[in-house]
Amino acid sequence: MSTTKTPSAEQGSHSNYRRSLGTIALTATGLGSIIGSGWLFGAERAAAIAGPAAILAWVIGAVVALTIALTYTELGSMFPKAGGMVRYGQYSHGSLAGYLAAWANWIAIVSVIPGEATASVQYMSSWDFGWAQALYDGKELTGTGVALASVLLIFYFFLNWFAITLFAKTNTAITVFKVVVPILTASALMIAHFDTGNIKDAGGFTPNGWSSVFTAVAVSGIVWAYNGFQSPLNLAAEARNPGRSLPKAVIGSIVIALVIYVALQVAFLMAVPGDKLSASGGWAGLGYNSPLADLAIAWGLNWLAMLLYADAFISPSGTGMIYAATTSRMIHGVQENGHLPGIFGKVDKKTGVPRPALVLNLVIAFLFLAVFRGWGSLAEIVSVATVISYITGPVAVMSLRRLAPGLKRPVQLKVMPVIAPIAMVFGSLVLYWGRWPLTGKVILIMAVGLPVWAWYEIGKPLSQGRKPWAELRPHLKAGAWMVTYLLVMAVVSYAGGKEFGGKGYLPEGVDIVVVVLIGLAFYFWGVRSSWRNPSLVAVEAEIQAAEQAEESAEKATVGAQRSGEGDGPDDERPSDGKVRSDA
Repeated sequence: MSTTKTPSAEQGSHSNYRRSLGTIALTATGLGSIIGSGWLFGAERAAAIAGPAAILAWVIGAVVALTIALTYTELGSMFPKAGGMVRYGQYSHGSLAGYLAAWANWIAIVSVIPGEATASVQYMSSWDFGWAQALYDGKELTGTGVALASVLLIFYFFLNWFAITLFAKTNTAITVFKVVVPILTASALMIAHFDTGNIKDAGGFTPNGWSSVFTAVAVSGIVWAYNGFQSPLNLAAEARNPGRSLPKAVIGSIVIALVIYVALQVAFLMAVPGDKLSASGGWAGLGYNSPLADLAIAWGLNWLAMLLYADAFISPSGTGMIYAATTSRMIHGVQENGHLPGIFGKVDKKTGVPRPALVLNLVIAFLFLAVFRGWGSLAEIVSVATVISYITGPVAVMSLRRLAPGLKRPVQLKVMPVIAPIAMVFGSLVLYWGRWPLTGKVILIMAVGLPVWAWYEIGKPLSQGRKPWAELRPHLKAGAWMVTYLLVMAVVSYAGGKEFGGKGYLPEGVDIVVVVLIGLAFYFWGVRSSWRNPSLVAVEAEIQAAEQAEESAEKATVGAQRSGEGDGPDDERPSDGKVRSDA
């Protein structure tokens, strides 16, 4: 079947990657992914949905991201391979579940690239020039705006075309700037105006109820922002010491980003002029095109506004550059899973960059930009697709503990049997909070990718005169839990509480309990349905071969050192004074 691949083929494709990224570079990658366009728009959008309680939404989002990230750090340290996030479901459950998880993950990540370009152009539309204001009509980019965003996509593409070392140096410098500017912005706005009365006015702390806080987590860009934790995992093949650096990078980037985002949210809430808040009819009616820059101008901080206009290019561009890099590695991973043509698995030997995959993602980014021209609409799609991709980690990590207990786990938490089901519940809740019909639309997008899977698993073998049904049966059986889960969650979202866009057939409170029970039920079903499929067997063989090669190299090194330790007359050395060994 197309889902199998020989260890030598895997190793050959990965030998062209450069293991040049350390903990700092990987942390910069994660933090640079998290702090992109989200910090420019997230505070206003979260406040529009949840009011001052948006502060709690950022904290809840970080807790959800950390819980799920812990499951992925164990997986990432076990399998330090390019495009790691698209592989784990394949290893634990075979082709169907693996493909659905990879598809959801890829959709969530590749759509971020045009989202970052859109954010930059949308911020530019606040400039005091006629041509700039014509880039955005208040809801979406105009034709000129789309053209300029397309130029930015090409810029991200070329920054990744040449070498991973160029990417690392550029990204680390950009990330430093991206961290300093948000901290400076939050501090300056708090000093300029800090009106605590805004917490009490316009409906109080929770003007739209507590359900709006959860909806803000799902669709305001909070999930979009924290989803950047997976960027270091997708670059695992280029990490120098993945067992140590990956968990530090993933967890560190989330914690640092949480502090920055909460500070920005507080600064935004307190800096909004009270009269404008009243005139707008509350938080949802503010309607800033460039929220933080507009507030800076309102309080006479013109220098900050100029800095924000500059950073509106730098922050999203840095994130767009990172995602252009990580999605190309994801495409490489999908190809090695057996669901794309072989050309997308090629890595340029000179630069260590998967260039064909980079080209494919550029084309898809153009398509997303043409269809979704506003940051808000892209944020909603990305956020819900991201949550669907999250559910694989908790199930896969415990499945692989059952299937492959002997595999080396540089990161292994004793409390993982508790964390994993909690992470599955959190993912299910955020998916439900995304509100109907958005949840249904994104689940439908998941189904759109199935014809590609069907071609490689059914159509292609049949065209070659093979009968794939016997080999495919265990893959279908192992993946049934994920297909059923998506269908059940769509039904629950439709029938759920009206505060989450449903028909109200499930009473408030009862709907949350139902979702929790569904998450737990499918978690246990998913773990029990995992099996030792060909992909897992192949990667085990690859890891074993790599460990044996490393042991041989260490023995050779020790032997060479010992051969040069003698100091007697029998110690034969070449005339140039260098110790040589046949080993």
